[in-house]
Amino acid sequence: MARITYVEFSGTEHTLSLPNGVTLMEGAINNMVPGIEGDCGGLCACATCHCYISEDWQKKCEAPEELESAMLDFAFDVNDESRLACQIKVSDELDGIRVKLPKKQY
Repeated sequence: MARITYVEFSGTEHTLSLPNGVTLMEGAINNMVPGIEGDCGGLCACATCHCYISEDWQKKCEAPEELESAMLDFAFDVNDESRLACQIKVSDELDGIRVKLPKKQY
């Protein structure tokens, strides 16, 4: 179980306790966190779960695979902190992470 804080573009925060093994996208969708849509259901096929993970926290996440990197080409306002929330599984290592959300998902 890990405490995850989602930060909307407006600055509104949503802190959730999520079980290990679910993805950051599933945690957001299941708890109706605005800003993550997850149109493809977590198949890494749409980039509507684009989020920002700071460099310090990215070291604790599995590295993005080639498909995720390619899908980010379709996301809005991509930068070095960009990840797809459907590709990051919650673990004890991520306890306390802050997941920032973009202004929009397209």
